Amino acid sequence: MIVRLCPALLFCLLFVSPLLAAEPAAKSKASLGMNLAGPVDWNTELPFVDVFRQSRPWVSQQQGSPWGQGPELALDEHGWVKSLESGCWAESPLCTIQGGHYPSGDFTVLYDGKGKLDFSGAAEVTSEEPGRLTLNVDAGRGGFSLQIRETDKSDYLRNIRVIMPGHVETYEQEPWNPAFLKLWRGVACLRFMDFMHTNDSTISTWAERPTMEDATWSQHGVPLEAMVDLVNRLECDAWFCMPHKADDDYVRRFAAQTKEKLDPQRKVYIEYSNEVWNGQFQQNRYAAEQGQKLGFADKAWEAAWYYTAYRSVEIFQIWQKEFGRQRLVRVLPSQAANPYVAQQILNFRDAAKQADALAIAPYLSMNLSPTGKPSSEEVASWTVDRLLDHAEQHSLPECTKWMEENHQLAAKHKLQLLAYEGGQHFVGVGGGESNEELTKLLHAANSNPRLGEIYAKYFAAWEANGGGIFCYFSSVGSWSKWGSWGALQSLDEDPADSPKYQAIAAWAQKLGQPIGE
Repeated sequence: MIVRLCPALLFCLLFVSPLLAAEPAAKSKASLGMNLAGPVDWNTELPFVDVFRQSRPWVSQQQGSPWGQGPELALDEHGWVKSLESGCWAESPLCTIQGGHYPSGDFTVLYDGKGKLDFSGAAEVTSEEPGRLTLNVDAGRGGFSLQIRETDKSDYLRNIRVIMPGHVETYEQEPWNPAFLKLWRGVACLRFMDFMHTNDSTISTWAERPTMEDATWSQHGVPLEAMVDLVNRLECDAWFCMPHKADDDYVRRFAAQTKEKLDPQRKVYIEYSNEVWNGQFQQNRYAAEQGQKLGFADKAWEAAWYYTAYRSVEIFQIWQKEFGRQRLVRVLPSQAANPYVAQQILNFRDAAKQADALAIAPYLSMNLSPTGKPSSEEVASWTVDRLLDHAEQHSLPECTKWMEENHQLAAKHKLQLLAYEGGQHFVGVGGGESNEELTKLLHAANSNPRLGEIYAKYFAAWEANGGGIFCYFSSVGSWSKWGSWGALQSLDEDPADSPKYQAIAAWAQKLGQPIGE
């Protein structure tokens, strides 16, 4: 997980944000959206009944060599292994989840082609026939690996599926884990930023997009077809992040295919990449270079802001032509802590006049470093109550101010105010993440019922400041020194044990969304 540094700590705050003298706009109707976790082998959200969908890309192994040091693998256009050199094999780790937080029991492995599969770790083969294996998996032993030991060059192993217990008869018609669907049924919108592996994406053309035939979706993200199928099933809207390098043809085809497959009652939120203003991502450097080439600004950060506006409008225009205007929400994103950034993006070439919304990430922030005030070392000695006092007395007023300022700015431009991300942001940074006592404290705070009470005030502040859809970050994910982002740590966690989830669900229910019911 890439650490999300508090916007207040980034260089942009060198600019002074002027007071915004706009009359408040009418309040938008608030609603709960959700950011989903990205497809990787350690994903504890487990959205697919075919766990091979989030398997790790093939690791080349060679007898007598260190792990992962085999020769380059011969792969087809979808990532399937076409041939193996003598003494070599290809390996893919699956369900590398500790604590038994994925199903145990009999998994069914289906495949096309001829060759030999083997398994290591928590899985043992109990039956085998051409094209089909049964694995007995003990999740308490950790994850397991699938290995291609032999493959026929003329009919190589491909279309491998590893189906959870109880789903082999239905996985084609029902590819989504029922527990995953149940968790977020009633959500207003799903933001697919991590589902699409948006940060640092290498995709530039339609030919490079992920497809339903790919060996794994952990490399380039989940295909559009699957994302549209998910929102159709959940009867919610979709929030797509266009890759920062995507050319016009990619955008055009993405929009056209969405129109073809999306339920006509559903809306689409369109955003250019993710946090292009944020210097820790490649999309920021790319936008800065493009903006400088176009002569928008000499300073890299300004060039990135202006290119965000420029490219966003180009993308909006393509979507309007291919998808239509009625169900499209055109989103200009900015940095919550510094409305000056939003001013630059909204004003550049009148971008605001060609958009519908300003989106920010008003995190309840506490980013703790060895040199910060308070320092990570000092905070590590606090009690949970003292930390939550700080969150309530400092972090909450701070992010409420961000909401107020950005609402005023959105109102000035007659735009909705949305949250592309939000939630608690208690994390060590700049070396603070290596303080084990601090990590324990932050995890304890995320498990404390009082955080749910603070969340209630946090969401009330969002409503009071005219906020519309609020895409919480994030759905399900294990906690670590890099942050406690998941509302739940695993799909099998009892929601009643998570104050964060309970507060999120209670707010959604108050808004008329049946989350958790």
